Formats: sequence, C-alpha cells, structure tokens
Amino acid sequence: MKVVYPICCGVDVHKTFLVATIITSQGITPHYSKKRFSTFNNSILQFKQWLIDNNCFDVCMESTGKYYVPVYNLLEDTIRVTVANPKWVKAVKGNKDDTKDSKWIGDLFRLGLVPGSYIPEKPIRILREYTRYRSKLVSCRSSEKNRFQNAFTVCNVALDAVVSDMFGKSATSITDYLISSDTFNPEYCTSLLQKSLKKKADTVVESIEGYQMTQAQKERMIMVRSHLDYISQSIAKLDENLDKLVEPYESAIKLLCTIPGVNRASAITIISEIGTDMSQFANSKRLCCWAGLTPGNNESAGKKKSVRITRAGVYLKPALVQVAHAAVKSDKSPYYKIKYERIYKRRGKKRAIIAIARMILTAIYNMFVTGEVWNPSDLYKTDMPQEMVDKQKDKAVKQAAKLLISLGLIKATDISVA
Repeated sequence: MKVVYPICCGVDVHKTFLVATIITSQGITPHYSKKRFSTFNNSILQFKQWLIDNNCFDVCMESTGKYYVPVYNLLEDTIRVTVANPKWVKAVKGNKDDTKDSKWIGDLFRLGLVPGSYIPEKPIRILREYTRYRSKLVSCRSSEKNRFQNAFTVCNVALDAVVSDMFGKSATSITDYLISSDTFNPEYCTSLLQKSLKKKADTVVESIEGYQMTQAQKERMIMVRSHLDYISQSIAKLDENLDKLVEPYESAIKLLCTIPGVNRASAITIISEIGTDMSQFANSKRLCCWAGLTPGNNESAGKKKSVRITRAGVYLKPALVQVAHAAVKSDKSPYYKIKYERIYKRRGKKRAIIAIARMILTAIYNMFVTGEVWNPSDLYKTDMPQEMVDKQKDKAVKQAAKLLISLGLIKATDISVA
C-alpha cells in the first residue's frame, strides 16, 4: 500500500496520560519511536516540542470522550491533527494495550486508512458549547414543566384538561392561588380568568373543586416552580451571551433565515454545528452523511440488510428535523410541504421528514458555498402546479394547430395561433 505520511505520529489518549508513537519511513521498513507523556499542559507542550524536534507535523488520535480536546487545543496551531472516530482505529481483541494502540493508530494513519473527523475552528467550538448547553437547559425546563403539571394532577386538579397552556396568565394565577391559599373560593377563582377563558369559567371551577392538597405537596410545588424560574432566567442570560458570540455570523444567520422553517435560534444551532466554511466537506452528500441523514449501506451475499440512518448528528439532526416540521406546515412557501406530501404517501411520515431535513441541509450547503439566498430551481413548478399544467396544455394545442396548418388539413383562418 502507498505511504501517505512518511513521518507521522499515532497517539493513544487517556485521562491522565497519553502514549505517542512516531513512525518514520526509511525505505520500505518503518521505524518506531515511542514515548509517554502526562496530560498536564506542561507535559503536552513537551510532547509538542518532541514532535517538532522529530520533524513530525502530522498526528492522529482517536476521539476518546473529551480527553483529546486539551491535547488538540495545544497542538492545533502548529501540528496538523487528525481526530479519528474510534471505530476506524479499533485494535483487534487479544492484541491490545496502550503501547500497541498508539502504534496501530500510527500504522493505519501512515497508509491513509483513517478518515478524519470534522473539528471546526475555535470560535465555532465555543459557540457550539453554548448552543448545546442551551438545548440541555430547554430539555430540563420541559421536564420541570411536566413535573409541575403532574403535581397538580395527583392532587385531583384537572386544570390541564381545560386550559391549553398550564403556564399561561390565567392558569398561572389560579395555580399560584391554589398553592398560597388554604381554602377555595370559586368566585375569586373565576375573577382570575382572562379573555376567552372566561367562557369556560364553570368548567374551570368544576375541574378544581374537591381537590386534595397537603402542605408538603404545596412546598414541593413551590420548589419545582422556583427551579423552573431559575432555569428560564439562565436561558435568558445564555441567549444574551449567544447574541454577542454570533455577531461575526449575522450575515450567515440572515441567509439561513430565508429557508422556510428556519428561525434565528435554529440558524444559530446549525452554524454552531457545521460552521460556515463548507470546504471541510467534499460535497453536500458528505455533509448529510456526517449529520446522520443518509441511509446506511449494509449488504452481504446479495442481500440488503438494515439501511436505517446512523446515530450521527446528535444535536444537528434534531434541529434539522424540527426545522423540517415547521417547513412542511408553511403555507407562505409550500415548496417543502408539497415535497413532503408526495414522499409520505409512499414512504411514511417519519422517512418523509428525514428526507425533507436532508433537502434543507443540502440547500444550506449550497447557500454557504454560493452565498445565494434560498431559491430552489424547481420552485415555480411546485408553487403553481396547476398553472404549469395549463401552460403545457396551451403549448401542446398551439404546436398541434401549427402542424395541422402545415399539412393543409386546416386553414389559419379557422383557428387563432399565436
């Protein structure tokens, strides 16, 4: 096999130490030089200097949790670091230890058998930390909302069956009243209702009357509510910091917001995951594969096995699916809606929404490459399908009329041909 990197290094990273093996090609036979370093900063800088002294500027290491990140941070300015998925550099069982792992990684990398993972530039990585933390906080807030609502359900309060939002103004006023008061006054409860909910006053009172709520349960509800308020404040503060971080990417955000279903929050999430430089991906298909939106390839003995999408894109894929759901409900720009309706009749709704998510990601790739706003080439065919059919019919009639006139079967005066 052809040697791609004559001088390279394979690194096996652990929590407290790393083992590195420099491979230099002397003719056909490779020469190995192994060394062990600590993962403290001064030791990593010694490792960096050791690489430079040996004229080694190509390093490969597997992405073991977050342990590779400190090493990557100190090497990226001088050394070309390839971070590999562990499944591509996994050693054979029974012949595996720390020293052999680094040698095995170096041997595979030397021959160009290790595809590198996409590691964005540092500003994007910092932005990614914020957006991923925000998604965790939003999930936590949803859990607390469900917990708060369930606390009333077990106390025989069926308010959630009457109101559409347990955290609206009217519902919030009623829940605060139930928690703070030891008695229930139907007239006062009715006075707390606002707007259209006043029409359901009798139903609201009926859903609450006869409730059973002890002081201990009320204290727990207060704790859940205070935690919910704290999470909401944290999200608001995090959004303020996000607005400062995304200032250099405002033009890209405005570009993405031209896509149906994409709002500012989802645009920031997409940019934090894939960046704005598409040179990292060979084409849009590679980007979709990296995001886990392409079918798997699993065939043996002429039989195709599971072709389910991969588990990649843990944060990007849900964001794109959420955007796809919003896009297929848009009436202002029904491009994706029409596509979705055609696909789900044949393949089902779940596969159809994944297909729409992939279309959106493909559009994002081309928009970042060309700098153009969202404008699919076949948009005019889907926005006005009936008008297009009528135009095609008129064109066919005119062509048929011209043919009949040329054959002398009819006269030009018999029919008006434009």
